[in-house]
Amino acid sequence: MSRRWKRTSTSTSLKWRRRERAIVIVLGIDPGTAATGYGVVSDHSGEPRGSLSLVECGVIRTAPRDPLSVRLSGLYDEVRAIIVRHRPDALAIEDVFYAKNVRTTVVLGHARGVVLLAAQQSGMVITEYPPATIKKTVVGAGAATKEQVQFMVARLLRLKHAPEPHDAADGVAAALAHLLTARVPRLERVR
Repeated sequence: MSRRWKRTSTSTSLKWRRRERAIVIVLGIDPGTAATGYGVVSDHSGEPRGSLSLVECGVIRTAPRDPLSVRLSGLYDEVRAIIVRHRPDALAIEDVFYAKNVRTTVVLGHARGVVLLAAQQSGMVITEYPPATIKKTVVGAGAATKEQVQFMVARLLRLKHAPEPHDAADGVAAALAHLLTARVPRLERVR
């Protein structure tokens, strides 16, 4: 014999309410004055594995013969346009590495500064990652080659082809590194 139970609460419905799933959008940047790679990746939290998806990626190119100020202005305008188009929550940018040529390092710093300014003005969360950390997070080895980064970016995002050129894949890898490290639970030290 089965009994029918009466509902004890009238304030809740019998149907489960669907929760709104949070979508996090990250803009990853591989800065440069000649070519700046970028990637916009979204993460649909609350979903099982495979919730990462590529929204857009590409390369911002500037004319090498233009004065540095003109190139930086163009880079700023393009980054602002990407931010306005996708409204990312966070920026993941490759940190400064020390090149053999000091001038290259200084010019790269100018490009990073312009990107950081655009992100700060938009109110985004900004995180900087050393190139080796990005490679280790995405590929598993800090000394990974450009081809290995492209391959793993394609695998993680379930793409048929890896993003081209290398700069675009590096921008996507920066965004992925941010999203993948955010998923790792933080362990508190035991005192």
